[in-house]
Order: sequence, then C-alpha cells, then structure tokens
Amino acid sequence: MTLLSSKLLSQYLQISAHFTTRHGGVSCSPYGTLNLAFHVGDNSQDVLKNHRLLADMLGYASKSLIHMRQIHSNTILPVNPSMNFDSPPQCDALITNHTDVPLMVMSADCTPVLLYDPVNHAIGAVHAGRAGALNRILPMTLLAMEKNYGTALSDIQIVFGPSIQGCCYEINETIAYEVKEKGYEEALMRTKEKVSLDVNAILYMQLKALGIASEQIESINQCTACNSHDFFSYRADTQHTGRIAGVIFLRPLPS
Repeated sequence: MTLLSSKLLSQYLQISAHFTTRHGGVSCSPYGTLNLAFHVGDNSQDVLKNHRLLADMLGYASKSLIHMRQIHSNTILPVNPSMNFDSPPQCDALITNHTDVPLMVMSADCTPVLLYDPVNHAIGAVHAGRAGALNRILPMTLLAMEKNYGTALSDIQIVFGPSIQGCCYEINETIAYEVKEKGYEEALMRTKEKVSLDVNAILYMQLKALGIASEQIESINQCTACNSHDFFSYRADTQHTGRIAGVIFLRPLPS
C-alpha cells in the first residue's frame, strides 16, 4: 500500500496523518485498487477490505473511523457519540479532541485538508472542493476548532492533500464570474481558449486573510488529474472512479 505523509505533521509523534493513493487495495477496475468510498458503485465487501487494510497499516480499529457523507457544503461537526463507521454524518468537515478516533475525508479531485492543533491536541478533516472553498469551509472549520477546543490560529498546522490543480481544472464563465464576485479572481487562469481555476489558491487566500503564516501550511502538490494513475480523479476518469482519502487521528499523550 502506498501512502503519502506530511512533512509538516510527521514531526508530531502524538498524531498519525496520511493521504492514500489508489494503490494497495482489492477493488477491481474502475475502482482499482484502494477505493475507500461506498457510494460510487464499488463492491461493498471490497471497500470494507480496503478499510481494514488501511486500518491495519496505520494501527487503528477500522470501525473506530469516522468518515462523512460529503455534500459540498460548509457544514462542520464536532465528533459525538452518535457518529460511527456505519452511519457517517452528513457534513464536509469533522473536528475532535478525542484520542484514537480517526477522521477521514475522501476525495477524487477536491482538496482533502488535515488540521492539527498541537497545543490543545485537536484535529480536523476538511473536504474543500470548489463549492466548499467558495463557501469558506476551511476558515469556518478553524473558527469551529477555536470555539470548541481553544485552538489559536497561530498554532494550527494545515496540510492540503492531492487534488486537481489549475492546470487541469477548466471551468465555464458562469463559475468564473462567481469566483470573481467572491473576491478570488487571482485564483483564475485565463488563456484565449479557456479559463481554469486553482481551488488551493482560494484556500491560501482565505488562510492569509486570517493571519495564518506560510510556515503553518503544507501542500502535497500532486495533481490528481495529471497523475490519475496514482490517484482517483473525477475529471480524468470521466466521473466513474473511486476515492482516495486523508486520515488523521490523535494518539494518547504520554502520562
């Protein structure tokens, strides 16, 4: 199984934080092989096996993981006892300060974001596609961590996982107008033939507006569309594909 680690988060022994690729599972084409999503048409038993393989590799109980029914919203939920692996909450960001509760965000071009507050020992997982970014899902999640766990913006560590980049994300003029109206024209790239969008540029602008220092942010810088042989891509795979994931969980602090 091939996983990607964050240099920024790897320095903290109190957490585990990784992004998956499409390699190392049991799913068949077009979900080959490490698809982690149940809603895309894959065999559910294969998806369960993939989750068990990932859990075994990272060292958590597979059924302790909380994932989401992602809806491209700006809904953020703190983990609560009603949430479980078999009944995922409908939202696009999860936060918690509980140990041994892995959080998962799935994606196939959208940006999966992992968050860690090393002072208050709290984490977050955010699904930030175009709609989520324009609706401020990431800064709202940081403010939710501040409200719930006392997270200071000067402490938060933020990692963007593999996602579609501006080189491959062509959009129409209606979307371009919306992006411009919301104040993110710098994220648009125009040629004579097309207009493209860099979603991560929107996220960076939002973090800068909050005063987040560049040293607190890391991007894996892998385009899922350019590298669809390693990642699932909704666009490159013509919409019929699996999902990679970002996974983060807190280990107990030393006593």
